Amino acid sequence: QVQLVESGGGLVQPGGSLRLSCAASGSILSIYGMGWYRQAPGKKRELVASVTAGSSTNYVDSVKGRFTISGDNAKNTVYLQLNSLKPEDTAVYYCNADIRGPLGRYNYWGQGTQVTVSS
Repeated sequence: QVQLVESGGGLVQPGGSLRLSCAASGSILSIYGMGWYRQAPGKKRELVASVTAGSSTNYVDSVKGRFTISGDNAKNTVYLQLNSLKPEDTAVYYCNADIRGPLGRYNYWGQGTQVTVSS
């Protein structure tokens, strides 16, 4: 079994910064990619940023230049640095990972961490 544990959410003022972390643990043979999604109240879950095992990154247009995704392969961990935060960034942020274990390749989700941007 694989678990994704997120941390780093919280309340921050507009213009502030946060750093989210997501650590994968368990029976992991390979990690093909990891990413962050977010879901605001009344809205669909959207992909915010992703990184592949080869370190290729992808961002939704609304966060380009403000958010940075990075990974630590040795720690099976992905980070999301959130800078210049705006109230519209308020959402629950979910970690996602594409992982191969002994029983096959599956997509896993973390439990979510709340990010609230408000003065």
